[in-house]
Amino acid sequence: MPVPDLGPAVPQRGTALSRRLGRAVLRATGWDFEGVIPNRSHFVIIGAPHTSNWDFLYAMATMLALGIDVRWLGKHTLFRGPLGPVMRWLGGVPVDRRRPGGLVERAVAHLQERERFVLGIAPEGTRRFTPRWKTGFYRIACRAGVPILPVYFDYARKVVGAAPLFTPTGDMEADIAALRAFYRTVTPRRPAWAG
Repeated sequence: MPVPDLGPAVPQRGTALSRRLGRAVLRATGWDFEGVIPNRSHFVIIGAPHTSNWDFLYAMATMLALGIDVRWLGKHTLFRGPLGPVMRWLGGVPVDRRRPGGLVERAVAHLQERERFVLGIAPEGTRRFTPRWKTGFYRIACRAGVPILPVYFDYARKVVGAAPLFTPTGDMEADIAALRAFYRTVTPRRPAWAG
């Protein structure tokens, strides 16, 4: 399964073995990758539609296959017990949604202070149907002055893809409406749950 090489500005991690492992998982499940990862040192990735736990498997396999270093936000309960170290090794950062205070500010600080930093967020904030996206990803991108890379899971074609970079205009309502309109062109695992 061919995946694009990353440009030198993109934060990278892993080895030839981890890249082979990621590609093997995608190949074994019949999934492909399409699109290009921009040669940028800082951006926010949004992954949608997020309607299934399978999205996580395909996202992690794709990150390993590409060799990209993405820090992603996940529900704190995913990091309990023996899976905690594995989730952190995969780039996970636990978030207690009951106490979200300061999350946007911390993320912006990482994007501004680190030489290279890519943050991944599921804008729905849940796998269940939600009529509205959470806006943290947008506020983070605007405050840090970085673009948004829309990544999608299209179950009809079995493709994880990267759309062109999206530069926020500052009109949050219009920008999120445009992003959601794009995501309506892909088929999630549970279409009835997609917003």
